[in-house]
Amino acid sequence: MRLSIRQRAKNLLQPGEGLYQRTVRGGAWVFALRITEQVFGIVRLIILARVLAPNDFGLMGVALLAMMTLETFSETGFQAALIQKKENIKGYLDAAWTVSTLRGLVLFAVLFLIAPYAAIFFKAPVATPIIRVVGLAALLQGLTNIGVIYFQKELEFNKQFLYMLSGTLADFVVAVSAALILKSVWALVFGVLAANLVRLIVSYLIHPYRPHLSSDLGKAKELFGFGRWILGSSILVFLVTQGDDIFVGKLLGVTLLGFYQMAYRISNAPATEITHVISQVTFPAYSKLQDNLPGLREGYLKTLQLTAFISIPLAAGIFILAPEFTTIFLGDKWMPMVPAMQALALAGLMRSVAATAGYVFLGVGKPRIDTRWQVIRLIVLGASIYPLTLQLGILGTSLAVCLSTLVSAIGFGFTVIEITGCGIRSFSKMIGFPLMSGIVMALLIFALKANVSTVGIWQFLLFVGLGILSCICITYLQDKFLNYKMRLLMVESLASLRGV
Repeated sequence: MRLSIRQRAKNLLQPGEGLYQRTVRGGAWVFALRITEQVFGIVRLIILARVLAPNDFGLMGVALLAMMTLETFSETGFQAALIQKKENIKGYLDAAWTVSTLRGLVLFAVLFLIAPYAAIFFKAPVATPIIRVVGLAALLQGLTNIGVIYFQKELEFNKQFLYMLSGTLADFVVAVSAALILKSVWALVFGVLAANLVRLIVSYLIHPYRPHLSSDLGKAKELFGFGRWILGSSILVFLVTQGDDIFVGKLLGVTLLGFYQMAYRISNAPATEITHVISQVTFPAYSKLQDNLPGLREGYLKTLQLTAFISIPLAAGIFILAPEFTTIFLGDKWMPMVPAMQALALAGLMRSVAATAGYVFLGVGKPRIDTRWQVIRLIVLGASIYPLTLQLGILGTSLAVCLSTLVSAIGFGFTVIEITGCGIRSFSKMIGFPLMSGIVMALLIFALKANVSTVGIWQFLLFVGLGILSCICITYLQDKFLNYKMRLLMVESLASLRGV
């Protein structure tokens, strides 16, 4: 007798049921967090984009770039090392917190001292006090309770939800209120500081661990054995993800940096959120499956299938509706960023798919693979960004980012196929079906736009609704006739959420 989808889902859950259910439930919490944060983030972005000027966002971008540069080049990788460790990590927590605190103090001091020089580099001397005040965020992060690492390590994402959301709400309330009152870049600065301060306080309220200063260099050195690869990868990721911002700010100016960063943020929001969910849930899960190749392979293919199913149609929607979204929600003053937004949407899509492989490398204790491909990505970006930016402005920068992301995504794909043994056919199937849905959806919306003279908010929402409906219909047909099994994956995941 043929088993129903529900019965097959139950059977699939039996081996290693505990880990699978915890992973799915954790993923649901992380997804809920990111959706909630995105709702607040989009509302915040629309309000601030209406009130503030692109130059304000550019000035804040300069300050954040200065802070992120120092943070990246001083990355310890301790958190990833603690998550990846199989044994009890309690004996390592004080050493990790001590290093984190000292690092925060040093970062704040260095940012305070170099602020004038960073501002001169970007030809924006008014950014000096902004950089100095933003440096307080690094200090607050360093003092955060190291005990919250257990939320990720043990897949307790319900607690992670409360911890992270507290900062998001603080940022929203403070930034929006300050923008309406001050109408200046300081609204963005105060929002960032409020988020970090609230999360610092909540970290000690929500977890009972109380860290102490430690002089145990042996523990810190042991953690850095794994963390040094995270450091190397973080530096490379920073250069390939923030190097374009530095380049635009230096070559084209602060105002165009504001346009570029807004385009990047909107176009890559789905990729960023999906990647964030993936990293928090699959990394600890892959770490627990690192000695179980069949389980690792099955877990990876499910992750790839779900990621592609969500991210490809989202990227297609952003690409085709970018002009209408910008005009309706942000205003005509932001229209120069639209071509860059469309190109960056494609880069974000490739990045979200590649991220599914990157966390496999970390989970099995081979972070050097990620580092190697980031080097190649950086080389491609470095070779293409200057001529393309010179010729096409921020659109050229976006195309250089696309090209470098494509090269690294191909490398990630072939390497993860080799490590998990999933095969090119299975890998391609998980990407090919949602790609078909995304293309059909984009063509449908394009045809609808061609027959409408003016697109207002109601027409925009109609296009979005029809696009979603078309993807659902195509996925149903793929399930029925091409054995895509997306419905089975959904039922399986929902069954875990209900504890079946």
